[in-house]
Amino acid sequence: MLKNLSARLQQGFRTVAWPEGDPVLPSRFQGLPVLDPGACAPGCSACVEVCPTEALRIPDGETGGLTLDLGRCLFCGDCVAACPQGAVAFSGDHRMAVRERGHLERMAREEHRLAQALDEKMRRLFGRSLKLRQVSAGGCNACEAEINVLTTVVFDLGRFGIQVVASPRHADGLLVTGPVTGNMRLALDKTYQALPTPRIVVAMGACAISGGPFAGHPEVEGGAGEVVPVDLFIPGCPPHPLTILDGLLRLMGRLERA
Repeated sequence: MLKNLSARLQQGFRTVAWPEGDPVLPSRFQGLPVLDPGACAPGCSACVEVCPTEALRIPDGETGGLTLDLGRCLFCGDCVAACPQGAVAFSGDHRMAVRERGHLERMAREEHRLAQALDEKMRRLFGRSLKLRQVSAGGCNACEAEINVLTTVVFDLGRFGIQVVASPRHADGLLVTGPVTGNMRLALDKTYQALPTPRIVVAMGACAISGGPFAGHPEVEGGAGEVVPVDLFIPGCPPHPLTILDGLLRLMGRLERA
């Protein structure tokens, strides 16, 4: 017992201070992508050609018109490595969640629109307590692992009044991961119907938003939005725990600062 107490004292306080202060992220963290079409060489499309999910595009083949669909991006870094001019880079910004799917599709230098809070009625219901039923709709378990990490002492999801519950009957909404395979479509729909109203849906990760690397496959639906209405989109592959928390707190109206 004394050894346990001594070890606990040596460990100190492990829970991150965020959102009270700026988050401390590792140097290798790849956050919100930044595009600089002015650096593109005429006729160059190297970044577009290596993108595994067609997240990067040049509309009509025009130079300087580079666009990014953040909902498709796997944050693999292939585009950065392929671009000799440095027109594509990853920032250290963890804030990426949005309320509308279209807000993830952006042109270079276009400001990223952060998620807005629920309306006043919904904030009164969910602003201080939010219970989510997680549905793994064919995911690889990377996003699911990040959800587990959120419940550890480091991030302590419960201190914000957010819980992951076992039954949709006890939940306020769904937290969906995976591209929604054909075998999981009915299960996802039934879980959604089992939620009491009003209810919300969060699509977490590239697969749940767009189908990710499986988009277009006949055995996947192409994301949660093809089956249920989505209220919050959290991009990433997988999203960092702070990206997930940032999106959920903004949705609840608990984090409104930039």
